[in-house]
Amino acid sequence: MRDITYVRTYEGFLYVATVLDLFSRRIVSWSMDKNIDRPLVIRALMMAVWKRQPKATVLVHSDQGSQYSSADYVAFLQANNLKPSMSRRGNCHDNAVAESFFATFKKRVTQRKIYSTRDDAKTEIFNFIEMFYNPIKRHSRAGGFSPAQVEEDYFSRLERG
Repeated sequence: MRDITYVRTYEGFLYVATVLDLFSRRIVSWSMDKNIDRPLVIRALMMAVWKRQPKATVLVHSDQGSQYSSADYVAFLQANNLKPSMSRRGNCHDNAVAESFFATFKKRVTQRKIYSTRDDAKTEIFNFIEMFYNPIKRHSRAGGFSPAQVEEDYFSRLERG
């Protein structure tokens, strides 16, 4: 699942694109930049492909933002055995999991805050994702476990057969 949000800094906005695994709720990858453009979302997806190295076709859900329907984004999907899926126009519920992540993100990281620099914001965002959200944040949908715990349990069960 993919989405974009913005963070306020005194240098201007910092845009954050994420790739979220629906099964575990883990933020698999992200990209941050001063521009909200196609390279922003492609870099986030490229990081996810590099990390996960999918063997079978993977469904990639997003909203209907222009970045997600651009020719180079669609070409990247096709080249990496990824199948696009888009929300219905005007229906925020289709992208609810990504929206929920960003609601938590804004509440805990950016609410009523303006960062001095984009680099300061990037550092705090990285720390939120890698030091709190993925390893610690418990999800009711995941039985009260964090995304990292869900994946660890899943892969452990796979190894045992």
